[in-house]
This record gives sequence, structure tokens and C-alpha cells, in this order.
Amino acid sequence: MSARCVMVLGTSSGAGKSWLATALCRWYARQGLKVAPFKAQNMSNNARVVATPEGGLGEIGSAQYFQALAARAGPDVRMNPVLLKPERDDHSQVVLLGQVDAALGAMPWRGRSAHVWPTVAGALDALRSENDVVVIEGAGSPAEINLKDSDFVNMRVARHADARCLLVTDIDRGGAFAHLYGTWSLLAPEERALLHGFVLNKFRGDASLLAPGPRQLQELTGVPTLAVLPMWRGHGLPDEDGVFDERGSAGGELRLTVAVVAYPRISNLDEFQPLKNVPGLRLRWARTPAELAGADWIVLPGSKHTGSDLAWLRAQGLDRAVAAHAERGGRVLGVCGGLQMLGEALIDPDAIEGNGPGLGLLPLVTQFAARKTVRHSSVTFGAMTGPWAALSGVTAHGYEIHQGRTAQHPAMAPGRAVLPDDLGWQNPAGNVLGVYLHGLFEEPAVLQALFGATAPTLETVFDGLADCVERHFEAGVLPGLIAC
Repeated sequence: MSARCVMVLGTSSGAGKSWLATALCRWYARQGLKVAPFKAQNMSNNARVVATPEGGLGEIGSAQYFQALAARAGPDVRMNPVLLKPERDDHSQVVLLGQVDAALGAMPWRGRSAHVWPTVAGALDALRSENDVVVIEGAGSPAEINLKDSDFVNMRVARHADARCLLVTDIDRGGAFAHLYGTWSLLAPEERALLHGFVLNKFRGDASLLAPGPRQLQELTGVPTLAVLPMWRGHGLPDEDGVFDERGSAGGELRLTVAVVAYPRISNLDEFQPLKNVPGLRLRWARTPAELAGADWIVLPGSKHTGSDLAWLRAQGLDRAVAAHAERGGRVLGVCGGLQMLGEALIDPDAIEGNGPGLGLLPLVTQFAARKTVRHSSVTFGAMTGPWAALSGVTAHGYEIHQGRTAQHPAMAPGRAVLPDDLGWQNPAGNVLGVYLHGLFEEPAVLQALFGATAPTLETVFDGLADCVERHFEAGVLPGLIAC
């Protein structure tokens, strides 16, 4: 295996693993090295459509998709061989090398490790044979002793790859030194030997005030603190599974409030990240009718389980609030599962999502099917009316991940088809728009048409991340991690 492996572990979820791994992917790529990301298993309903080694298409977690772009590599299902997409609190759809595996989904959670490890190890070994550096991201914490026997994402991968590991913690939460020491102490001696440094993330204030903590921690563990990374809300990388923070909006005189309905199984929320950078626009998560009040737009985003999320939406009274907003002429946008909700009915002959009425804002019917649609799409909007007219003739590139097809209700006056291949419709008044295309706001032409604005490119974001780690890691550390 030719590649050196650098692994980012965390003391908890949300510590900053994805952010740091993405930054390292770009930093090593800027050194002229061939770089690939890897995460053995991700649990997320944020997914992207990428290539398979056989030339087909499959799904990986969005974090590894962005890491691949940061590494200047073609995104590939081997970079995230196992993806868990939660459908209920006690069940997830299992995606293995990009494809849904129903048998694994039916298997007890702890029993899956032995079945998937050969695939995981094979994917990692293939990437190592094709690259100079593989940047590996762990999951959660490597020291969850109740899960140790079945955890193949963290130290089993680290041992297999002989990875040089960084352990990152979120100092803004408090207790950072205890988190680092506790994690180290729960690792086996051979696992501790793989830890090359600690990283304090999301620090605010004067770093000199941390003394003598890093020195004392090194005396206890033998592991140095290699970097103190600042709190940086506006870095531009989508949070893997978090919600956006209004403090992260671009600022300027407030002209537009966009409320995104945050149902329990929300998916692909990362596609709204570019809106955070539109001057004068504020994003708001809405889980109650009161949180929709005053919004100019209401967005129904993607959903991993349309039927249950639609039932939740009704239970909160959000259905009436959305309908009232649309009746007043307010803009409503439904994306993928949100489009399905906007129709008249959901039909489910195979008991995938559940039968039931939709919100009735578009004259459409969705019939679910066992086969999932996973593909890239490039489309041009047709003639649009009303508040969405600015999209007329705009070409957008995106992706589809959905089960089922949507079509005009045969017994109702037709809506206006605005995208080819049954990918988008408007209501007669023109203020309600539903599309199957994910990634609409990642298209510069769409941002320009709707807001007269542009957002920083991903290339700018990735370079900013690499600049940050270059400034804050001790000199020589990053090259040293891949030295023979």
C-alpha cells in the first residue's frame, strides 16, 4: 500500500472531525499529492450521487463528497463504503458501496460488523493503492466501550491502515482536557500508540490562557497538543447533520426570511448552505407554526421518510400554516420529499412510506416504488409565472435521490410542468413550486436569478480551510504526519 494514512478522531460527535478532515484533504492536495478521503461508516440523511468503480452511480455521505472535492479527487462510493440513513429511531436504511442492501438493513445492528468489514477493508486498501495520502475520518468517539466489540469505524480502521491519528475536541463545550484524557485512557495501549497529537477546536479568546493545560496533558499521556483552532462560524462548509445558525447569515439589511421546515427525517439540508452567504437573507428552521410567522418563503426540504414526516408536520399544525401562507400568495418551495408532500396524495402499494393525502397545493400524485432513483440531472427551467418567473430559462445541475414517481392527478386541472421528465411543477397562481432536483441553490445561475447575488465557490471555501490549518498547526506537523 503506497498511501500514508492520516486519521481524524473525535472525543464526541460534533467535535470537528469532518471540518478538519476536509481541511487536511485540501492542504495535502495543495502539496501536489494525490489524496482521497475515507470514512468507513457514516450515519446521515445528507447524501450525494457519486461514481461506482464499475461505472455506475451510488450514494455516499455528503461530508465525504465535499472531502473528495477538497482533495481534488473524483467522488467514489469507496470513500464511504457504509452509509446509514435513519428512517426511524430504531431503523436505518443501509447503503453498501453506494447501493441499498435490504438484508443488512434487517440484520441486528451489532451483527453487521463482521459482514461489512471485508468490504470496508477492501475499499480502504484500494484507495491506499491508488493515492499518496488517504485522510480518514472517524465517527463519534473511539472510546465508546459499550460499542468497542462492534466498532469498525475508528480504531479497527486505524490499526488496519497504521494511521497516524489526531484526536480533536470541541473546547467551546467545556471539559476539553478531561475529554481528551478520558478518551486516551480508554484506548488500548496499541491504539494509544497511534495517537500523534491532540487538537483543540472552536477556541475563543487568548490561547495563552490554556497554559499549563497542554503541557500537563502531555506529561500524563505523552501526546502533544499540535493545534488550537479558532471558533469560525463562517467557514462556508455545510454542517454534516447540524442546523444552520442565524448568527452565520451573511448580514446586511434584512430583505428576505426563508423558513425551512425541520421535520424529524429531514435530508440533504446541506444544499441550503449557499443561502447563508446571500446578503440580506436570513435562514430560519421552523418546527412550529409560530416559527413560520413572518417568513417570505417556506421551504419543504427532502425527507428520508415522506409519510412519517408529513404526519409529523400535520401533528404540529404546520400543514395549516403552510396552506395559509400559500393562500396569501407567499412563496412555497418543495424539494424531493417536500415536492411529494405538496401533492394531493401518496400511494404506497409496497408499504414503503405509507398511503395518505398530501397538502393539496399541487395537483400531483406520488406512487412509491421499491427501486430508488439515484442520478445526476442537468435541466433547464421552462416558462415560469408569478414569483418564480426569474428562473425561466435558467439551467441547473443537481442530483436526484428518491423512491417513487410523481405525476399529474388525472382528475384535476393540470399544474404547470416547469422541468422535463416530471422533475418540477408550479401551481396555477405561480407561487408554489415543487422540484425533484437537489442542489438548486448550489447553482450560481440560480442564485443570480433569484437574488442577484453570488456565493463563495467551494474552491474558495476549501482553500480557506487549508489556510486555517496551515496557520494554526505547529510548523512541520502536517508534513511530518505523512513522512516515512
